[in-house]
Amino acid sequence: MPSRVFFLFQFCLVIVALLGGCSPARMLNALIPESGLKTTKAIAYGPGERGRLDVYVPASLSAAPRPVIVFYYGGGWDSGSREDYLFVAEALTSRGFITVIPDYRIYPQAVFPDFLEDSAVALRWTFDNIGKFGGDTRNIFVAGHSAGAQIATMLAFDKTWLSHVKSDPAQIRGVIGLAGPYDFLPLKTDRLKAIFPSAEKQALAQPIRYARKNAPPALLVTGESDDVVGPGNTRRFAQRIREAGGVVEEKYYPDLGHAKLVVALSAPLRSNYHVLDDVAEFVKASVTH
Repeated sequence: MPSRVFFLFQFCLVIVALLGGCSPARMLNALIPESGLKTTKAIAYGPGERGRLDVYVPASLSAAPRPVIVFYYGGGWDSGSREDYLFVAEALTSRGFITVIPDYRIYPQAVFPDFLEDSAVALRWTFDNIGKFGGDTRNIFVAGHSAGAQIATMLAFDKTWLSHVKSDPAQIRGVIGLAGPYDFLPLKTDRLKAIFPSAEKQALAQPIRYARKNAPPALLVTGESDDVVGPGNTRRFAQRIREAGGVVEEKYYPDLGHAKLVVALSAPLRSNYHVLDDVAEFVKASVTH
């Protein structure tokens, strides 16, 4: 994207943040080209309005089944909507990956582990159904940003949640965490203490607790300028995975903060950063043939 448009986009993000109104994600999505993808929206994987997901397929899908990425968005476990993440779907489909973006229950309607249970059901739906959309069931990845990265890594490393839906993390080909809270105790706000409403649940919600040798390979990326979820979460989790004998890659971006890390996947910004390149390289290197 030309630098003039790049800086105009950055300026618009600042104005929206200052003035409120239309969310930055909605504004960003208005700039996203949709000609390269086909969308099936609001598929029911579970009960209620939050039990829905969208499937995005590259418009130029070849006859061969394509790798699949199930993306869990962030929002502090108390906000977020799949409709806000067209820019992520366009980014991933532009590299040839089928993309699934589910909603899940959030606070105050849900507390831990409700959103994790929903996410496991959405992943089981993907295992069972994505082949109908041209997805390769041997190559299903989970990914997430912020709270969504906590969800994705919990599904990949803690066998509890997929076992509840008669599945197994061994069905996950790899996990991608963007700016994830993996080791986030002690909790610092009353809202987080309400979402994780006991010391036992707080301990059980830490992905670092479940590092193990035979987990799916992981790519953990974060911004060095992240003051929301400190990059120490990524360093500590990666170290624990290695100590356990697991496989992990780390990527650190010195000029990216918490939200900008995921926004850097988008068409207006991706040529200025390498987040999408690193994600795509990890997926392509991890697929089984």
